[in-house]
Amino acid sequence: MTTATLDAPRTRVPRSVEFAAYGLPGLFFGVTLMKAEVVSWFRIQEMFRFQSFHLYGIIGSAIVVAAVPIRLIDRLGLRSATGAPILLVPKTMGQGVRYAVGGILFGFGWALTGTCPGPMFALVGGGVGVMAVALLSAVAGTWVYGHVRPLLPH
Repeated sequence: MTTATLDAPRTRVPRSVEFAAYGLPGLFFGVTLMKAEVVSWFRIQEMFRFQSFHLYGIIGSAIVVAAVPIRLIDRLGLRSATGAPILLVPKTMGQGVRYAVGGILFGFGWALTGTCPGPMFALVGGGVGVMAVALLSAVAGTWVYGHVRPLLPH
């Protein structure tokens, strides 16, 4: 499911409030990823070799932690910070080809860099400078996809 908000009058939120709302939780999340060794190439390798439950447990916990608020947003009819209702729009499923190709590309990127896109930010912030190349490449790939998407068969 994806989230969408209806058009509503937007009020300008001060930068300090934006940082507190997004920056601080993001910083906390990045530190948590580093401390939990989620960004460790060795932990990822253990997971794919079925030698450790560590990352499977974290992924399973993340699914539960994300599912509960999503259900609450939907059932309680919560609103965004600007007052617009938050709508959960069902995802339109397409043919299996785009998921297979996307999954293969994602897997190649994960195999080449040793990390998935989210932890790249934590690694760069944690001082692993070489990951800046992978992060910039991921951003460039996303930008290119955004421009060629209308030309692709979806």
